[in-house]
Amino acid sequence: MLRSLLRRATVTAACAALLWTAVPAHAQPTSPARPHPVSTAVWADRATDAYDALQTHLYEGADHHGLYLERTPRQPTDREHSYLWPLREAAAATVDMQRLPGTGPAYRPDAAERFDTVELYFASGARPGYQSYLPAPLGTGGDVYYDDNAVVALSQLDQYESTGDTKFLNRAEQVVPIVTRAWDGDPAKPCPGGMDWFDSPNNNVRATNVTALSAQLAARLYEHTHRRTYLDKAEQWYGWVYSCMRKGPGLYANDRGDDGSTNPTLWTYNSGSMIGTATALYRGTGNTDYLNKAVEDARGSLEYWTQGTRLHDQPAIFNAFYFKDLLALDAVRPNPAYRQAMSTYADSTYATNRNAATGLFHFQPSGGGDYDPNIPAETLEQSAMIQIFATLARSRR
Repeated sequence: MLRSLLRRATVTAACAALLWTAVPAHAQPTSPARPHPVSTAVWADRATDAYDALQTHLYEGADHHGLYLERTPRQPTDREHSYLWPLREAAAATVDMQRLPGTGPAYRPDAAERFDTVELYFASGARPGYQSYLPAPLGTGGDVYYDDNAVVALSQLDQYESTGDTKFLNRAEQVVPIVTRAWDGDPAKPCPGGMDWFDSPNNNVRATNVTALSAQLAARLYEHTHRRTYLDKAEQWYGWVYSCMRKGPGLYANDRGDDGSTNPTLWTYNSGSMIGTATALYRGTGNTDYLNKAVEDARGSLEYWTQGTRLHDQPAIFNAFYFKDLLALDAVRPNPAYRQAMSTYADSTYATNRNAATGLFHFQPSGGGDYDPNIPAETLEQSAMIQIFATLARSRR
């Protein structure tokens, strides 16, 4: 991922340079705010404020097909509309708003519109999939990134669970053949297996995010359908990441090159997706080995990510993935440390990265780090904060 950051550039080389490097440490990082109890009502208010800011400053309106800007103010290099990934996160944020106690039903029409808009990015053909940018007639199209497709399907499952509408379950199932294309079983490559990052002959890496997120999708589909094929895929894909990319409990290298090289960069969402997958596999199978692995990864990753400013420096959207996966584990094996870490990060970020005049969150170009009012606010990171606040608003542990 990180492509909403990358696609502002006009050359692929510039994109790759940003994607495969670690988030830089700041010379003088902002100290996290002292944690204090925040009620679920306050979290709901913060989620509502952040959502209103998203809709006021970044939403283009129903007359523009329900699309969003990539960021505000619009920059000279920006496309007319956002890429798929930011729109997916706006959809995920709206699903979370839909689940708010009391006010949630008011967001149901917005959530329905978000998923209709997501379908504008889908292209059929010999190699179908959700494209990174709008295909004709609204845009020029883009590559099929397999991580984009996996997370779109995960949100479709969230919407199915929220509404009971099987249309969203069916859409999520239709993504499985797309991400299955990404599997690289070439036995001549180091650590055979893993999933290609995007659908192109030029792809030369097998990515942790694609493989783990696709495993999470398959595991959750198995919970709903009990189809053995989904369980087989989930176990195979999860197993590759666990055996080939794990650097320590809860810490997974970013990708493995076809030449045998390994990119050791760590991201919170890779920690989260493996925790989320193991949790879903436990829920679906009752196998406590998966629960134990989820707990071990949660413990190890929390120990690592809560040191110093590591969470602060991660992209906010990656932290949203991570925290939501931790709370999924918390639902089956409670641990107050999960919610405490999420709440501490959320409260600190609300205090340090929010523009009170607009309700928009500003970060470094990486999507995380210290507040910089000169960096445009983004649909991606604004949606991340909505997801975090709204999830805390309905989590009462």
